[in-house]
Amino acid sequence: MHPKEFLQQIDDHRLIAAIGEAERRTSGEIRVHISHRNRPDALAAAQQRFRKLGMSKTTQRNAVLIYLAPRSRAFAIIGDTGVHLKCGDAFWQQMMAQLSSDLKAKPATEALVAAVRTVGELLAAHFPPTGEDRNELPNEIDRD
Repeated sequence: MHPKEFLQQIDDHRLIAAIGEAERRTSGEIRVHISHRNRPDALAAAQQRFRKLGMSKTTQRNAVLIYLAPRSRAFAIIGDTGVHLKCGDAFWQQMMAQLSSDLKAKPATEALVAAVRTVGELLAAHFPPTGEDRNELPNEIDRD
């Protein structure tokens, strides 16, 4: 699929709603970034965007970024140190495999919503709501 068509398929409202729903069950934070640029190294670009978005400044270091670069046909999923300590490499490998499969088999929004839900489940298991939670990061889809 052409990157422009892929980008047009993304329903921001559904994705934002999925992020909000996932975050209600956790103190963790989830962001989605979609790059309109060619990013051959999606992981490096995701790490840079993670820092730029201030995602390493959450109270419990429990933020996760789902990063897509459709022009490069690449993506990355990264979490802050608190998340990584709880889930380890196996979770990230599983998430990458699942999102890759979903992006090939499902409409873009469906694949991303499924990824957000899976990340939300992980965060809910390891970072339950504390009662003092606040939304530390916006739920809007970030783009460049």
